[in-house]
Amino acid sequence: MHVAILGNGVAGVTAALRLRRKRPDWRISVISGESTYHYSRPALMYVFMGHLRYQDTKPFEDAYWAEQRLDLVRDWVVAIDVVAKRLHLHRGPPIHYDKLLIATGSKPNKFGWPGQDLDGVQGLWGLVDLKLLYDNCLRAERAVIVGGGLIGIELAEMLHSRGLAVTLLVREAGYWGDVLPAEESAMVGEVIRAAGMDLRLKTELFAIEDDGSGRAGAVVTKGGERIACQLVGLTAGVSPNVDLVKGSPIKVGRGVLVDRSLRTSVPDVFAAGDCAEIVAPAGGRNTINQVWYTGKMQGEVAADAIMDEPGEYQPGVWFNSAKFLDLEYQTYGKVGYRLPGEESLFWRHPSKRRSIRIVHQGGHAVGFNLLGVRWRHQVCERWLAEPATVDHVLDHLEEASFEPELEERCEAAARDAWRSAVR
Repeated sequence: MHVAILGNGVAGVTAALRLRRKRPDWRISVISGESTYHYSRPALMYVFMGHLRYQDTKPFEDAYWAEQRLDLVRDWVVAIDVVAKRLHLHRGPPIHYDKLLIATGSKPNKFGWPGQDLDGVQGLWGLVDLKLLYDNCLRAERAVIVGGGLIGIELAEMLHSRGLAVTLLVREAGYWGDVLPAEESAMVGEVIRAAGMDLRLKTELFAIEDDGSGRAGAVVTKGGERIACQLVGLTAGVSPNVDLVKGSPIKVGRGVLVDRSLRTSVPDVFAAGDCAEIVAPAGGRNTINQVWYTGKMQGEVAADAIMDEPGEYQPGVWFNSAKFLDLEYQTYGKVGYRLPGEESLFWRHPSKRRSIRIVHQGGHAVGFNLLGVRWRHQVCERWLAEPATVDHVLDHLEEASFEPELEERCEAAARDAWRSAVR
């Protein structure tokens, strides 16, 4: 049995390792044109800023893959022949497979802006982008970043650390305003501006101007403003990387369409991670958009299906964490879902950028949003899974607190403020 895996991100590598543990006699090939070895994509910003070396982003020593008898193929797949079960490569000879896992990830969005393909215009997604960013920085004094999400703020911090003047164009009324509630979005905006960056809200890109040499020289907004710059970062979200699959018998929507066991429409072909779109039961919403831990879970489910031991992808309680410059962010459960009957308790420290939000519905907690405050993952997950009542959560806030020693704890102040407000 030969299993071919397209992509060496977290979903593909997790599947490969699970297959190796449970099927020691199978041949397993992991194919990637970007890099030979699996690495942590979120750590790229720290490589650029000098906090890590590239080798520090790799969870496993290079020798590990040979020890596990995993074939690493550094090449791009250019076509999939599902009838002959053959992969055509850019450089090497075709590879035959018995079962195939597509884990090609996602790609930065482009929306047909004039000038989006000029030199000096780029996204931030992989090693190729990181190398390009080093080169583009050498020619730049000012950068304009288009988009208000997690990748946008990472790129802003990276360029700011190199001394570039940074302007961020955000179409919403607040930074990441389609995800963060208004109060948290405003706090992130404060942090960005306090760092000396130029944050322009309700501002959309219209075009990127050529400086006369084929490189970016300025951006023009839809409002008609011209901003001179030598580097443009496109960080307006990502979309599933399904270019390879389009035109094949494998059905595609926004992503590669799969069931909850991650099986595609074609026998012996599976998909997982950012490129996969899980088809919901009738009337439901398809599942797309992954983070690191859900990609890992999907890799495990896909591996089981490949071994004819199918289970179902059940992500459980949603969570994510990030940093907006020096402001830490945690979210759990359903925040910003605008559920019927949804209410929330919000508290902000009177003098610091620290906040707690408890989202509740029908008297029970359904989500938590934290900025500048650390809560214990296991406690939050348990409260949401039960689900705990709001009164129970308020009575036991200190149980969730996970602040460093000597750091001020704010749970009691938040509880007192909320209970005073309802008296």
